Amino acid sequence: MSIIDKVLGAITPPETAEARAQATAKARAAAAPGDWLAMAVDHHGQIRAAFERALGAISLEDRVAAFRALATVLNGHALAEEVVLYPALAKHGEKAHAGLAYTEQTTAKMQMAELERIDPADEAWRDKVEHIQGAVLHHMFEEEGTWFLELKEKAPEQDFLTRRYAEEYGRYVFGVSAPQAPSAHADGGERRSFLGEADAESDLNEIGRNDAGPLQLGDRTQDEAERPV
Repeated sequence: MSIIDKVLGAITPPETAEARAQATAKARAAAAPGDWLAMAVDHHGQIRAAFERALGAISLEDRVAAFRALATVLNGHALAEEVVLYPALAKHGEKAHAGLAYTEQTTAKMQMAELERIDPADEAWRDKVEHIQGAVLHHMFEEEGTWFLELKEKAPEQDFLTRRYAEEYGRYVFGVSAPQAPSAHADGGERRSFLGEADAESDLNEIGRNDAGPLQLGDRTQDEAERPV
């Protein structure tokens, strides 16, 4: 086990699934339709689903696609937080929480980089996914249960945070900046995320399966792994 694995093991969530669900519900209740908090909680749901998809994947093709979809939503969400939300958290008196948030996400990124170098055909690949999942679930619990509620309460620039969060997420995931902050639909219905959940899941599935070049699979690239012997 690497040093990073040991660090992740130390922060594996002590909280129960019920406690995590309660934190999510609390964050949902604090969010306004289409604001940064609603988007972040929606992205958390997409990340949870992406982990489950990865853990359920059996074939090499499905595991590669699941990894790409997970990496896309996880990295896009993390970068939007790191560029927009965590600086705001520090600005409004929560520097310790902001610092811990950065540290945890940096560790997760390092683990995702290690995962990309593990052959998806190996059992070690699934073990690593489970390890990362545990740390990320705990991180999201901290955000939904405490950190983001603090930011919602203390930051007066809520509209700015919503606009900038949507821009940064869209820039990474879709290669575009959001033209405006998400708001209610024209028909008056609520919009809870940068994309509707069904659209987001469909797009992430497509992202996972598109041709983004050969993916490193342990000592082989994806192209080499799929080439007939």
